[in-house]
Amino acid sequence: MPDDVYTHGRDESDDVYTHGRDESDDVYTHGHDESDDVYTHGRDESDDVYTHGHDEAVLRSHRWRTAENSAGYLLPHLAPGLDLLDVGCGPGTLTVDLAARVAPGRVVGVDAAADVVAAAAEHVAEAGAGTVTLVAGDFRDPGLDLGGGFDVVHAHQVLQHLRDPVGALAAMAALARPGGGLVAARDGDYAAMHWAPADERLDRWSAVYHAVTRANGAEADAGRHLLGWARAAGLDDVTYTTSTWSFATPDDRAWWAGLWAERITATTLADQAIEYGIATRADLEDIAAGWRAWAADPGAVFVVPHGEILARVS
Repeated sequence: MPDDVYTHGRDESDDVYTHGRDESDDVYTHGHDESDDVYTHGRDESDDVYTHGHDEAVLRSHRWRTAENSAGYLLPHLAPGLDLLDVGCGPGTLTVDLAARVAPGRVVGVDAAADVVAAAAEHVAEAGAGTVTLVAGDFRDPGLDLGGGFDVVHAHQVLQHLRDPVGALAAMAALARPGGGLVAARDGDYAAMHWAPADERLDRWSAVYHAVTRANGAEADAGRHLLGWARAAGLDDVTYTTSTWSFATPDDRAWWAGLWAERITATTLADQAIEYGIATRADLEDIAAGWRAWAADPGAVFVVPHGEILARVS
């Protein structure tokens, strides 16, 4: 992508976004010094902040996920009768799909958002997934009774949102069956996402997203770190793979761009970007227009890479 400087009508005293910044540089800080509270906003630094929030545009993307498009690396290791824990189960669609692969095995879905778990319960009932139990709470909480001894402990797009992903993987391993239980995790890598045609508004989308996740103490590029995190968590028998989502048909482009145009302007992500001083409302509206323009191009493609790990617990 060209190393043009995007000025967006700013005065010379305003912040300027440049495409050629190192990844270690802060982007769109709008004059915040490192001592400012943009990174914590009064929160306890141990608290996890879910960058995406649970707005409808977010849940709509979560409901799209299936075992085939989001857990293909895991499917060869599933069999009827296995017990499975789905960490960060969200609206429960992926949980129910995985449950069908291991029935009559016990399946537990756990999520920290009680309202999302309530919605997931409705989906479980509608699907007639009698082997699925849902629990609201933090899977890392030793006081939360999840049963333990699971053959598979699975997390999809969860670790990228946690301040301590290594500790989370260790907690997942502790919930797996000793002597062969499987820890499975898949996360995206935002810096590795790529698209055509080039559009500096989508470059700014990536910069804003990375800046917000950094402010939340999270790691947007988690996919590339999974193997290292697993090793740091004490997991030795680990296999690392990658896979992608691709959006290239007119319908897929319209759906994906519509999600992000809404997420960058009308969800928790947008609120955080503005609150943290990372972007203005006008900035975000301009980025949303970039998403819509990208989707309208008949030659446009967007590729989302993911890292995946399968770790056997000794």
